[in-house]
Amino acid sequence: MEDNAFKRDCRKNIRAVHDAMDVLSGKWKVSIIAVLCYSSQQRFSEILSNVEGISNKMLSKELKELESDKLVKRTVLSTQPVTVSYELTPYGKSLKDVIMHLARWGTEHRQEIIAG
Repeated sequence: MEDNAFKRDCRKNIRAVHDAMDVLSGKWKVSIIAVLCYSSQQRFSEILSNVEGISNKMLSKELKELESDKLVKRTVLSTQPVTVSYELTPYGKSLKDVIMHLARWGTEHRQEIIAG
């Protein structure tokens, strides 16, 4: 009995990880979310310069997907010329702890690898 419960919980958790990875998959989404975690709001051009290596087209695509997944809010400001800004939604902000833990782990991992 106990073994079946463990397997069921394991499958459920693995499925949840897969669901999260489906939303965050790709080379750029976590970086975009991280940039928006460190500042409350950014214009498209600011995100473009802060996410090293991403193209205009790819940033536009990724922001649309993040908006569709309710993680990012797009606001069109009535300025001249028109300005578009992006920020994390309250739901998107729930990823902030995940991003901070991932950054901490990445730093520790780099130190581990360098230490040999």
